[in-house]
Amino acid sequence: MTLATQLPTDTWVVATWDEFIRTVEHPDYLKAKGYYDRGRVRIETMSVGPDHARDNGIVTTSVTLFAALKGIQLNCLDNCSYRKVGVRQSQYQCQPDISCYIGARAKLAPIGTAIANLDLVPPPDLVIEISDSTIADDKGEKRLLYEDLHVSEYWIVDVQRVEILAFEIIANGGSRRISRSQVLSGLDLALLLEALQRTRQTDHAQAIAWLIPQFQAL
Repeated sequence: MTLATQLPTDTWVVATWDEFIRTVEHPDYLKAKGYYDRGRVRIETMSVGPDHARDNGIVTTSVTLFAALKGIQLNCLDNCSYRKVGVRQSQYQCQPDISCYIGARAKLAPIGTAIANLDLVPPPDLVIEISDSTIADDKGEKRLLYEDLHVSEYWIVDVQRVEILAFEIIANGGSRRISRSQVLSGLDLALLLEALQRTRQTDHAQAIAWLIPQFQAL
């Protein structure tokens, strides 16, 4: 099986939905991440390095810990692919590093081995991108994509600068910066950031041990 037209990778390009689907379903791209938003496509083939993987781990653990301590229902998915076929101008695909269904919607998290169909299940409440080498894209095109998908909250973890940028997605369009999570009520993102910063000097277990009493005190 060969592709008649090979789309450029690791950058946004203009392509049709059919071209996108043919590319991401081709055997050569089964391990690639695919994003599609109203005729613009990004196929990410860059491998995940240790720094990205470490930050992914501490953020997932911290979010789950907070929910567990506060009695908040939570289901987190790692690198889950979401697709909305819909009709033209409402066709999307994304594969965030972390996505969470929270509270009463936790039970709505997709299951199975296929790509999650957003025509059948709702979008996640929280989407997190761990940004090692794609920070400009994560702050730009992907933020617009998650606005279009109507997720409630979007975080960007900047691996290189050790920063967290968090946005609340506004129902009537757009997004705004926040310092406290709206979907994980009571979570001060400054605490999560400090835990992240501590991992530059110590191991994950010690960072989490520090974080537990901070969360309990909230």
